[in-house]
Amino acid sequence: MQKPLILTVRGFTPQIDATCFIAPNATVVGNVIIKKSTSIWFNTVIRGDVNAITIGENSNIQDNVVVHCTFEKSVTSIGNNVSIGHGAVIHGCTIKDNAMIGMNAVVMDNAVINSHSIIAAGAVVLENTITESGFIYAGIPAKKVKKADPETLKFLIERTAKNYINYSSWFQETRCF
Repeated sequence: MQKPLILTVRGFTPQIDATCFIAPNATVVGNVIIKKSTSIWFNTVIRGDVNAITIGENSNIQDNVVVHCTFEKSVTSIGNNVSIGHGAVIHGCTIKDNAMIGMNAVVMDNAVINSHSIIAAGAVVLENTITESGFIYAGIPAKKVKKADPETLKFLIERTAKNYINYSSWFQETRCF
């Protein structure tokens, strides 16, 4: 069985909690910490070669996502219960707990995605943008477009995080790292 590519770079070896699911063709390199019950899906690349990347508990980094940072400038910090949709690019930014990033969205250096924010599919969050909790951001560049109902927002974010914990349990028999 194929194993994920997990590499030590510049003396940094990824630290991955034993409860995580890392897809067999995912790549995780360098100064990366992945906490409890997080899942890293197929063809995802998490490159901590030039700076630090931390991913919190119960988060899911879906298929074809790229997580990177900027050398000597911007680390990437992803909180707990965060869902990052297929094909997103996350670069040198902070995504706080209980946030959602849509498919093919881009979040650039020094942006801060606050808790209970949703970045719509295809949105581009420019450098230094700070989102407001409880809102949906969409477009290029991403702009605040709608206040989200707090109960709906909580349900959507929590449900997605829980679903991905469930999905990753389907692969426990094929644990490969």
